[in-house]
Amino acid sequence: RRVRGARVLINTGTAPAVPPIEGLADVPHWTSEDLLALPELPDSLVVLGGGVIGVEMASLMGLLGVPVTVVHAGAHILDREDDDVAAEVTAGLEALGVTILTGARASRVAATDGRGVVVTTADGREATGSHLLLALGRTPVTAGLGLEAAGVELTGRGFVRVDDHLRTTAPGVYAAGDVAGTPQFTHASWNDFRVLRDLFAGKEASTTGRLIPWAVFTTPELGHVGLSEAEARKAGYEVRVAKTPTAAVPRAKTLGRTEGFFKVIIDARTDLILGAAIIGAEASEVVASIQMAMLGGLRWQQVRDAVITHPTMSEGLNIVLDSLG
Repeated sequence: RRVRGARVLINTGTAPAVPPIEGLADVPHWTSEDLLALPELPDSLVVLGGGVIGVEMASLMGLLGVPVTVVHAGAHILDREDDDVAAEVTAGLEALGVTILTGARASRVAATDGRGVVVTTADGREATGSHLLLALGRTPVTAGLGLEAAGVELTGRGFVRVDDHLRTTAPGVYAAGDVAGTPQFTHASWNDFRVLRDLFAGKEASTTGRLIPWAVFTTPELGHVGLSEAEARKAGYEVRVAKTPTAAVPRAKTLGRTEGFFKVIIDARTDLILGAAIIGAEASEVVASIQMAMLGGLRWQQVRDAVITHPTMSEGLNIVLDSLG
């Protein structure tokens, strides 16, 4: 069929990446999409990749009692996070029985005699399991769309090139969501929709300056918004760091879930909040409070002195910022 319209929106998303690892094509494997529809649990699982999807699925399987080994090429899981944040998430996974191999780039995959799988790393380590999960990122779905013929350019990573109004290089053609290089979170794609909705209604809207938080649904949760400590220092900020154990928050004690910590990154020159990483119960909710403070341009002292409901996990913001004086 041929469909005509005044505008075209490319919103084809991404698909799980399947890298050219020796032997992988000959070994049955799952992606995160397969793992969400399993009729039964695996006996054991090897996860290739220690990003968000890899650690979330490892945490889930660990909670369900499945022995899991995560094989990750980076120095620590969750590459974008600070070392201390990644270490705390690692501790949570290990408490669930998950084994984590870091600095471990998979070089070969093979089936075992017992119908399982063995992954060999470049430095000679091995991880075995009854099943294999690929969690090595996602690739944009652009093949076969004829984008070149329409004048739609791609980035070096294969995503559709867009400006801050989600316009492609072809007149009347827009792109949104994962395929447009938007951060790969549902809430970010939803914001793309709202930008386009307003633009098409004749209003001013853009993606410039968006503050997009994210959460990693491990046990305990990780919530993150804004810059990490390492990112802030690299960007040239004079940084102050407020940090306190989640165990200091009264609500965490009543829940019996005291693992983790609150960490807030401050611009020492302006007293504005640059970012935060929260590990603990309801961390994904707590970061929304920090996000609102950042959007409102509040100084850290204003958040410290705010009267926050007791006992809630957000009350931890009073506690962590009080540590700065």
